[in-house]
Amino acid sequence: MMKLSKNREILFLISDVGRLLRTYADQKARQFGMTRAQWAVLLKLERHEGANQSDLAEFLEIQPITLTRLVDRLCDNGLIERRPDPADRRAKLLYLTPAARPLIEKISAEVEVLADEILAGTDPRAIDSVMSQLGIARENLKQAIAGKTSQEANKDVKKYG
Repeated sequence: MMKLSKNREILFLISDVGRLLRTYADQKARQFGMTRAQWAVLLKLERHEGANQSDLAEFLEIQPITLTRLVDRLCDNGLIERRPDPADRRAKLLYLTPAARPLIEKISAEVEVLADEILAGTDPRAIDSVMSQLGIARENLKQAIAGKTSQEANKDVKKYG
């Protein structure tokens, strides 16, 4: 059996951790009668209240039609409301309802507990380092998806960074 390189091993590990994190977050969200995707919408909207659906979909990196279904459900549950956009008659802006605020506090607290559980025993300095390195990897991936080579991306960082 061929031994995997460290680079391949870490990619598999990152993928496994991401998959397990999504599974665990799904379990936690179900305790609130929600989905992880609904949690994400509420938490992102808290930061970008008054955004339109297109912008919120972009922030969440999901398709607008997917977000529409999530927003519909959250509106039906009285957690989000659509308001007319004064600058565009066709558009609606999204706002949290007063009923959403205590739920978001509970969700935020649960996310902190989840993070503490997942990162238990991890050196805080290592977390800073891993975050920095994963940030670089994320930017490399974004550049690769955009069709740029690592050298082109590094030139952009030096040029604009």
